[in-house]
Parts: sequence; C-alpha cells; structure tokens
Amino acid sequence: MYKIHLNSFEGPLDLLLFFIKRDELDIYDIPISRITKEFSEYLHLLEQLDLDSAGEFILMAATLMQIKVRMLLPREVDEKGEEIDPRADLVKALLEYKRYKEMSEELSFMEANQRNYMYRGNYDSDAKETPPDYEVLLKNISIYDLIKAFKKVLMDKPAEPVHQIKKWNVTIDEQMEYVESKLKEKPEMSFLELMVDMRDRIKIVVTFIAMLEMVKDGRIGLRESGILNDFIIYATENG
Repeated sequence: MYKIHLNSFEGPLDLLLFFIKRDELDIYDIPISRITKEFSEYLHLLEQLDLDSAGEFILMAATLMQIKVRMLLPREVDEKGEEIDPRADLVKALLEYKRYKEMSEELSFMEANQRNYMYRGNYDSDAKETPPDYEVLLKNISIYDLIKAFKKVLMDKPAEPVHQIKKWNVTIDEQMEYVESKLKEKPEMSFLELMVDMRDRIKIVVTFIAMLEMVKDGRIGLRESGILNDFIIYATENG
C-alpha cells in the first residue's frame, strides 16, 4: 500500500481531489468503487492514529458507500424522465471546493510575490529576527476558512457599474497601516468588522493581501470567531 502524508489534506474533499488528479480521472465520471476503496484505506490509517480529523473522513466514507450502493440499483429518474446520477451532489461539492482551492493557490502565489519587494522602514542589518510561529498566529484557521470569509465580504458588496472607470491608488503599505490603526483602536476585531466600511472591491483585495503579509511578518494573528465565514484578527507583541 502506498504511503500518504497525513497532514497534506484539508479535508475529505481535498483527498478526493488528490486521487482524481493523481490518477487523471474524469471528475464528472468518478469511478466510485475504485475511489471508495482508496478512500477507505486512507481512513483506516486515520483511525489507527486516532486523529481528531477522522470524523469528517468517516462521514465522507459513508457517503461514498451510499453512492456505491445506489450505483448498483436501477437509476431513479427526475420529473423530466432523465436518469439521476447518484454522484451528482458529490461532483458539485468537488467542483466548488476545487474553485476555492485554486483561488487559495492564486492568493498564495500573490503573497509569495510580495516577498520580492522591500518596504521602507527602520532596518538593522545586525538584528537577528526570529521567524513567526504560524501555528500560533493562525489558530485553527486554514486558507480555506480565509477564502470563504474573503468571498463573503466580496459577495456582500454591490457590483460596480461597468461604465464607470476609476483608478484607485491603494497600496499594500497603506492598507497595512490601516489595519494597524484599527487594531490600535481595538486590540482585536472580526474580519467582517474590519471590512464593513469598505465599498470598493479593489481596496478589499489589497487589504486582504496586506493582512496576509502582516501574518507572515508576525505582526497580527488570526483565530476562529465561532461565526460562519468569519475569523478574529488580533494584534501581536510585534505589531
């Protein structure tokens, strides 16, 4: 049996996408028996290690088994008389997760590119900096959680008329200062609270990138808020 790095997957959908990409499978025509077998082998490893994350993988395994049974039975038909594919809901969930994953990878690429720029400020060439502990700064927050909150903020803003052409002069430096000023007024706040006064999508995007840069530098930290599609931003000692 092949070995899998257990910490590589955000959840069961991430694992299924891994299998589909690795074996070059058609996401619209998933071989349920084959993928259920491989998923069950991975679940067995999780259960042996007694990992807390096994719960959601067990639920997905049960879903795959249910789909497998339905595939063996005569197909149900909808109101139009067309056969209902038992895999339809799973395919829809995988496609939505795939979009989130691709967006997160794009944002990670943008964030990595920012490392090529040097920002003005006091710089001591002899100073030895300790790299930030991201496990502390990102308490129970995954990139998937960040993207969901980011998408919610963008979706809540009305679309701008296409006939209006505006040039927005907003920089990452400026939005870093904005986040810092907000956290001086209030040591911690929710992401939605930080974005509530922003009306322009470009400013939201630049602020989000500035926030990721500040986490990378150890100037702010993030943690769960207990509210769907939101998280808490707080100032650190380095901020």
